[in-house]
Amino acid sequence: MRVKDLADRKIGLFSNAKGAAALLLTAFALASQCAAQGFPSRSIRFVVPYGTAASPDVLARLIGKKLSESVGQPVIVDNRPGSSGIMAAEIVAKAPADGYTLFVSSVPHLAINLALYPKLPYDPLKDFAPVTLAVTTPLFLTVSAALPVRSLKDLIAYAKANPGLPYGSASNGSQHHLGMELLKVLAGIDLTHIPYKGAFQTVPAILSGDIALMLVALPAVLPHVRTGKLHIIAVAEATRSPLMPEVPTIAESGFPGYEISPEIGFVAPAGTPKEVIEKLNREIVKILNMPEIARQLIAMGINPVGSTPEQYAETLRPNIEKYAKLVKISGAKVD
Repeated sequence: MRVKDLADRKIGLFSNAKGAAALLLTAFALASQCAAQGFPSRSIRFVVPYGTAASPDVLARLIGKKLSESVGQPVIVDNRPGSSGIMAAEIVAKAPADGYTLFVSSVPHLAINLALYPKLPYDPLKDFAPVTLAVTTPLFLTVSAALPVRSLKDLIAYAKANPGLPYGSASNGSQHHLGMELLKVLAGIDLTHIPYKGAFQTVPAILSGDIALMLVALPAVLPHVRTGKLHIIAVAEATRSPLMPEVPTIAESGFPGYEISPEIGFVAPAGTPKEVIEKLNREIVKILNMPEIARQLIAMGINPVGSTPEQYAETLRPNIEKYAKLVKISGAKVD
């Protein structure tokens, strides 16, 4: 065979291969579009890594009810508490990538666990497709009324005069814990960490005097703030909370850049068709923007967000890097 003929044959094969690849890509695109057009045709499952009544569960049920009404299919809330959310995350990571199984995720599952556990059965970046960052749940720096403290400046002065002041957290490695450890380092104060099994146990502890302060979600302490048993002196978000706009942020109280923001989002298994992700995003964001839903969430101390998939994706790697540093600073270990 002549060189020219061989070259022409190779070019022809290459062209045919390119054509076949283009056809395959077109077929995949059409299949994805068809899947999105017919989606959903059956029930959707929200896997929640907490028990009932926890903020992610409440959010999942509020969103699930409205989503079911909107798309005409049942939405099942599947509570899988325990194992620091690892079991729940693994269920979704290994589920079919069709949009029918979503993980109601938060910072511990997509960032902190990676620093706490030497081996996870899922990769937060590779195994999930972000749908939306749904809400944030601000943490408030709360002190016992027994302390002569009404501001962060007061607290720092008191802590320096009384080293070892005990603070409580939801658990080792929780955002409540890591946020306080970051404050310790930035303020140069000595605090003693007392971990509990869940944030709900910290409120009785601070009321009884077992601990002096803590970072906590507002609904848990608001009744006691109103009776004067507890005082809120700062919020750990980057901006002030609309629930208590008079309370300054920790950042504006002398520590620029400080932010510990519990986030709750929805992610699907990696490989879920883009059109399905976009449809889920549109529906969930639409629900979050409903005035009655927004009012209910804000009343519970939850701030509606409703991001695009791309915006949510942009937060994941920075969170992993941030909390890896905080886990190292704190020396947090899993029990």
